[in-house]
Amino acid sequence: MEHVTLDVAEGVATVTLDRPEMRNALTSGVATDLIDAIEAVPDEARCVVLAGNGPTFCAGGDIDAMVEGLEGERSEPSERSSGEQRDPRDGAVPAHERVERIVEETAGAVRAVATCNLPTVAKIHGPAYGAGGALAVACDLLLASESASISFGFRQVGLNVDSGASHLLPRIVGENVAKELLYTGELIDADRAEEVGLFNHVYADEAFEGRVAGMVDRIASGPTVALKQSKRLVEQGPTSSFDEAVRNEAAAQIVSASTDDHEEGVRAFVASREPEFEGE
Repeated sequence: MEHVTLDVAEGVATVTLDRPEMRNALTSGVATDLIDAIEAVPDEARCVVLAGNGPTFCAGGDIDAMVEGLEGERSEPSERSSGEQRDPRDGAVPAHERVERIVEETAGAVRAVATCNLPTVAKIHGPAYGAGGALAVACDLLLASESASISFGFRQVGLNVDSGASHLLPRIVGENVAKELLYTGELIDADRAEEVGLFNHVYADEAFEGRVAGMVDRIASGPTVALKQSKRLVEQGPTSSFDEAVRNEAAAQIVSASTDDHEEGVRAFVASREPEFEGE
């Protein structure tokens, strides 16, 4: 993978967008590498952290591809009539094909994060913009530094919401706040993002790395099977009735109760000590 790195240590898989010169924008290469990185997370991982290299978490969609597309649309018909099959990111193809390809690639990257069955944490140290905001809210927890900010500024380039944000965002902040953020395209600071429920925690810049590491360690050292079950059940919750939720929980509890971690948890509770879960 050229544009995304994957590092695994002590049960934590850290996936880092690694194109700081492009502000980690979701170009075709970054989006494809991100999907590959999520798929490559090994079985021994117990938590996934998503980060960006450099001062920006993710600047969103590929603006260069949009510019090239606009220039291609303005070109003379003779320049676009060779009949050769072209990359849909090339401006010399019909606009609908180009837009469809860009949206599919970007949404595919967000989908890969949103559907990861492990607990996921977005580590946000700078701006998360547009599709970058969607990528952030695709994670289970959003941990931010004081310098972080977030925007769903699709309107700034004359586009409607995409990358799955219309599904993810209202589930976190509610429809009215989601609509406000989309209608205004406002880049909100960390405190405001925490206030509306987008960021779980905001840490001082100088304490950011240590505080994030502490939270991630708490998750990664937990009973992984049970946490995966809890994640799935919470995501099913909004579309389940109360009785369906109870049945789903009971079925999942059979799985969790059969693990070594459950036995360890019970023994630790009886002995009044901290459990040492192994994720099995």
